[in-house]
Amino acid sequence: MKTTTLEIFDAAPEKMGEFSSKQNFTVGELFAGAGGLALGASQTKHNGKSFFHAWATDIDQHACATFQRNFPKTKVLCYPVEKLDFSKLDRPDGLAFGFPCNDFSIVGDRRGTKGKYGKLYLQAVTALETLRPLFFVAENVAGLRNSNGSADFKKIRGAFEEAGYSLKIKDLRFDGYGVPQSRRRVIIVGFLRSSGLAEMFLWPKKTSKKRTAREALESPPIAGDAANHELTKQSPHVVERLEYIKPGENVFTAKMPKRMRLQLNCNAKISQIYRRLEPDKPSYTVTGSGGGGTHVYHWEENRALTNRERARLQTFPDDFVFCGGKEAVRKQIGMAVPPRAAKLVFKEALRVLSKQRATIHSSYG
Repeated sequence: MKTTTLEIFDAAPEKMGEFSSKQNFTVGELFAGAGGLALGASQTKHNGKSFFHAWATDIDQHACATFQRNFPKTKVLCYPVEKLDFSKLDRPDGLAFGFPCNDFSIVGDRRGTKGKYGKLYLQAVTALETLRPLFFVAENVAGLRNSNGSADFKKIRGAFEEAGYSLKIKDLRFDGYGVPQSRRRVIIVGFLRSSGLAEMFLWPKKTSKKRTAREALESPPIAGDAANHELTKQSPHVVERLEYIKPGENVFTAKMPKRMRLQLNCNAKISQIYRRLEPDKPSYTVTGSGGGGTHVYHWEENRALTNRERARLQTFPDDFVFCGGKEAVRKQIGMAVPPRAAKLVFKEALRVLSKQRATIHSSYG
């Protein structure tokens, strides 16, 4: 794949890596994707302070184009992270990274840190050691906890600690935090041990009511001319199959003629193949890849969701435009961190940073 560098359009509002009286704390991001973490961070405000993404990196050109379109003041480096010289990047106040989950996911090969993608966490460690940001926010699939009998998680956690950071770690079920989707992820927040700020960080509180798929897709309705809202042309065979599937059912649990069934080696109770949404519950996990039957299906209409509807379930606003073809956009949406969940985590980090600005001045270094 050809590598490119997308240039910054405007200068950052303040010099990176310094705490001043100005508005923004700066953030750099690895494995940035379309910008779920960045959007959540940018929406965070506390006592007149906020976060500004100074730079971001990813290898996917479509994701880079999406990030640049929606964050025109951020320098986007569309380049393999393994070839980046972190010493040449401006020092940010915080580092964000949703390091690749392919080798930790329960639906992947589960090679863990021995896999091609599982070892990329080391690039984040190198970035932390080189740039010495005051804090970081990392995200990965829940399967990280048990990868290789929990040995991988212990290794990764130890590497972050050896880099000089005190950690706060929690499994978050995002449907408990206002995201209309049952998506579970491990979140790791670290602060430089010398700052003493980790003890002040508190995890966000759960919401009292879960947001449903119906609320996400219908309140308000999506405009017909919204970006990334193209319908998928379903074959007559798929439409007929969907007619037998009720909300919450999949192709294995629904009662249907034998000719309509799929002969696959799957666990029918958890399969998402041709699974319809339950309108008055949060969606099941939106994924970024997979063959026929994995596109998330409407509870009433005999069709897969559009990318804009998937983006709604991921809490992206309708004016957040994704670049690339339909499958490239699907991948970006499915791999993203829901901005609402990211916002809650960054909000607490911002509270800690804003409250302890004087302490930071004396200890950051």
